[in-house]
Amino acid sequence: MLDRIFNFHARNTSVQNEIVAGATTFLTMAYIIFVNPAILANAGMDKTALIAVTCLITAIATIATGLFANAPIAMAPGMGLNAFFAYTLVITEQISWETALGVVFLSGLFFLILTLVGLRRKLVEAIPASLISAISVGIGLFITFIGLQNLGIIIDNPVTLVQAGDLHLTIMIGLAGLIVMIFLEIKKIKGSLLAGIIFSTALAILLNRFLPEEGKVTIPSSLMSADISIAAIALKLDILGALKWSLFGSIFSLMFMDMFDSIGTLVACCSEAQMADETGKIKQLDKLLAVDAGATMLGAVMGTSTTTSYIESAAGIEQGGRTGFTSIVTGILFLIAVFFVPLVGIVPGYATAPALIMVGLFMMKGIKKIDLSEIEDAFPAFIIIIMIALSYSISTGLAFGFISFTMLKILAGKLREVKPVMWIITVLSILYFVLPVFAKGSQ
Repeated sequence: MLDRIFNFHARNTSVQNEIVAGATTFLTMAYIIFVNPAILANAGMDKTALIAVTCLITAIATIATGLFANAPIAMAPGMGLNAFFAYTLVITEQISWETALGVVFLSGLFFLILTLVGLRRKLVEAIPASLISAISVGIGLFITFIGLQNLGIIIDNPVTLVQAGDLHLTIMIGLAGLIVMIFLEIKKIKGSLLAGIIFSTALAILLNRFLPEEGKVTIPSSLMSADISIAAIALKLDILGALKWSLFGSIFSLMFMDMFDSIGTLVACCSEAQMADETGKIKQLDKLLAVDAGATMLGAVMGTSTTTSYIESAAGIEQGGRTGFTSIVTGILFLIAVFFVPLVGIVPGYATAPALIMVGLFMMKGIKKIDLSEIEDAFPAFIIIIMIALSYSISTGLAFGFISFTMLKILAGKLREVKPVMWIITVLSILYFVLPVFAKGSQ
């Protein structure tokens, strides 16, 4: 029966291979159970509820990819996208997290509409590959910066803006976890980020009596619980509050960030899983993108940031995962993790910070795909990378990059290289800067 549903024989796999692959994917991306709540908690959201929601939406979305697209692809709240939610929407733009969830919902809705009407491909194809790679690299640098801040290595300075912090015990514990992650990556052992987080947490518990008050680990009375509530953040989204001209740029940015992230991940992973046809097109791409968009909307309703396809799916595919049964195994394991929320809650922020640094490193690999031979291509990519990190805003970095790309193509006399849809994207990027000015002027 399973063979008929998932086509094991046709895809040259077996139930055993799929189970191993699903478990490998889970171990490789289980760090999100710790890291996603740690980032979103900065927006003022309840961390315990966030842990449960992270597990639930990851389980639902990943199982959906297995059932509806028969693909070994895991989906979860995206790294970088959650940083945009917490640090750009809530902290920088100073909107409530409820309104930010409304922005996430609308971005998912527009993404779904674009996918269903067939405009998604035109939008993706309009933006040069070098800029798409630059977005990934810029977000990677941004996430690394956040990780260094959370660890305490980088602190604020009223004169120079930032400086190196003093070395103390919590930083050393976090660095010990980072070393574990790097060592396991060198040895190509799966689950390196999760292992590093667990190691740092265990070390913190052992040294708890020596830690400063803000770094101490609080041990819960029970490590398991069936009484898990997500009421603190579920159904709290404010869609009407997100329907403002001043937030249109943010909705636009989230939609495109999710789209670029998903396209890159799905093309890479599905090709490895032998899901491409003779022309190189992914057979179930539209279904996967529809699940992605739907999961983003559901995630916003439940109380988390944008859900996207995870490149860590490649780990399971490398272990032989070829069908949706791999995704179902991964999803079930995340579902089981819901009952261990109290255990996850003891993990301190300085234990998850190294995982952010490592995720940043992984995302920086895209820099080799950026064409630096022509200044009109190199500068927009460069400005996206720099401005995302230094402006502490992913959408601002994208807007600067898109505008500079079109402007430099005009100066170089290469108007034909700017696709029609790119002109629309450029105009929207200009409006991203202009509309808030008019909004403030009308107040």
